[in-house]
Amino acid sequence: MHRTVLLLIGLLFCGASSTSGSAQPFTTDELLDGFQKTVFGLEYRSWSWRPYLVKKFTVPVRFYVHNLARKNRKPLVTRFVSGLDRKIHGLNSTLASSPDTSNFQIYVVDRRQYADVVRDKIYNDKNAKVPGRCLVRVVSGRRGIKRSAAVIVSDEGEFLFQRCLVEEVLQGLGPMNDDQSLTHSVFNDTSRHSRFTVFDQIILNMLYDPRIRPGMSAQQIETLLPLIARDARRLVN
Repeated sequence: MHRTVLLLIGLLFCGASSTSGSAQPFTTDELLDGFQKTVFGLEYRSWSWRPYLVKKFTVPVRFYVHNLARKNRKPLVTRFVSGLDRKIHGLNSTLASSPDTSNFQIYVVDRRQYADVVRDKIYNDKNAKVPGRCLVRVVSGRRGIKRSAAVIVSDEGEFLFQRCLVEEVLQGLGPMNDDQSLTHSVFNDTSRHSRFTVFDQIILNMLYDPRIRPGMSAQQIETLLPLIARDARRLVN
């Protein structure tokens, strides 16, 4: 029987301004380091083995957006997720017509709703502790991610909303760890990025390369990764 685990990450804090990401070239070593730090690990380390294996969708990702906030963010969120498969080669994504047909649900909430939505819709536990300023939960097995759900706060400024949207949705696709050394990445709670940076696009293209399979360890992909980084850089540039 395939073991399934629940993985959870959240945005704890972020910088005070935003940038659209640098177009400067990155060395292969920087890309390999970024891949290792984001794909193999977990911000909230509650599991001993699963975080250190590859997590990705191998089935079409079907997004469904719930706008519970006062401001209607659904058009903006829909536009962002609708463009992901054009930026991430190997990702097959679409919009679901209903929550029941989706495997990646996004809840846009105001701050006052955040804790209740996380407990009711994400944990299904009214007594659960609610970490972070926004979060994503991933259900993953040996064959890949089964489903993800993100909660994004709408009413605490445009920077936080955009930052949460980009980071939590991208992390719900597999690269679930943050690292403060990744200066070009949104996967760094101290960085000033709030867009899908060029660096992160290359990391996601590396992850969704067909040579990378769910459940693989860092050791299993070590010899392949430089070639995959080269090919991903060409796809993005």
